[in-house]
Amino acid sequence: MILGCGIDMADIKRFRKWLDDPQLMSRYFSQDEITYVQCKGLGASASLAARFAAKEAFGKALGCGLKGIVLKDIRVTTVHSGKPELDLRGSAKKAFRNIGGIAVHLSLTHDGGLALAQVIIEGEDHV
Repeated sequence: MILGCGIDMADIKRFRKWLDDPQLMSRYFSQDEITYVQCKGLGASASLAARFAAKEAFGKALGCGLKGIVLKDIRVTTVHSGKPELDLRGSAKKAFRNIGGIAVHLSLTHDGGLALAQVIIEGEDHV
């Protein structure tokens, strides 16, 4: 059963400046996320924007926003196939479990200067 769906967009240009500000990036992203994005070359700002949008979309899917959630506790990882996934920790994992979440699905895309993320939170079927 779908418990929540969240979508967020981010302006890629805004995140170009973030790449030159390690202190700002470390406030919102884990070191693994930062390392991954820095390896993307010309696509770094699009990748960063999509990952930030994923964090915002997760808050929307929760239905209660991100209040009380540390953004670094919402980590975007990439599996070998290239599929993005959310790795929830600490405050994010607690909020996810509090609404009965059992699985979380993530889709990312970017085009035309915008990055978009969609998050779906799945719970158990109740008959």
